[in-house]
Amino acid sequence: MSQSAGQSPTLAVLVPCYNEAATVEKVVKDFRRELPEAVVYVFDNNSTDGTAELARAAGAVVIHEKKQGKGHVVAAMFEKVVADYYVMTDGDDTYPAEQVRELLAPVLRGEADMVVGRREATDTQAAYRRFHVLGNRLVRTMVNLIFGARLTDIMSGYRAFNREVAENLPVCAYGFDIETEMTVQCLYHKWVIREVPIRYGVRPEGSASKLNTFHDGLRVIFKILSLFRSYKPLTFFGGMAILLFIFGCGLGGTAYWRGWSPDSGYRMTCVILSAAMFAMSLVAASIGVTVQLINFRFLELDSLLRRRRRGEFPSAQNGGRSKQDS
Repeated sequence: MSQSAGQSPTLAVLVPCYNEAATVEKVVKDFRRELPEAVVYVFDNNSTDGTAELARAAGAVVIHEKKQGKGHVVAAMFEKVVADYYVMTDGDDTYPAEQVRELLAPVLRGEADMVVGRREATDTQAAYRRFHVLGNRLVRTMVNLIFGARLTDIMSGYRAFNREVAENLPVCAYGFDIETEMTVQCLYHKWVIREVPIRYGVRPEGSASKLNTFHDGLRVIFKILSLFRSYKPLTFFGGMAILLFIFGCGLGGTAYWRGWSPDSGYRMTCVILSAAMFAMSLVAASIGVTVQLINFRFLELDSLLRRRRRGEFPSAQNGGRSKQDS
């Protein structure tokens, strides 16, 4: 991002919080110590344990978000805070503030649009639940396979990114599938993602995880499939068309080679099902081609709109303040 002559880039630390009274004060103080030039924003998501008051006392700017869910909070962050560079972390003190400059460095040098903190647990058994590890591997494999990436930590909540990402990344998720959506959206928009290894700590006593292993895990998987359908329609519907065509050929071959009599009910059923499969295959292929063309036109439009926005707003004008205060 370019800045006006003599103007330093603005930094914002974004901390989504829901009932993190046990840790939020330490998180705010740690990031204010490591990034004294940054403004720390705590987005309080209807906490009932005094999280907002503790964060404000520690020196953070507190903004309330009434719609429950981490995805809603992230959307509010992008809408209400303007800066040149951003750091997003959790309020549970599992991500080290001491490594924030390592996280920011590739973005500040212009080598990446988003940097993800690749978690390396100091105590694997305490930091990760067994099914979380399996779920993370499944999500990583699916994303890398579908979108042709080589990422190792899809769901890390410790990220640094530039203003272009913050202004142009759509947020549709409303729960803990937000990190997966952010990653997939970056891959779709061809933004450069880098990973930096960071220490992943254990939640301190009194701090409880809000992540439900199976409920949120299924939501993440469905989110990946939904994004796959939306952003890779030719692959998704084309693959479906090929499968339907193969099944149609199999049913047609069965009706022909089994030697049933012409008036056999089994043969007629196979013929009808085979014809239906061929028709569905053609429909799926047509949908894939049509949606792919629509997506391409939207990408063209998005590129032109971003170019125009760069010309009108070449740099942050409000010194990293929230849009509410500007």
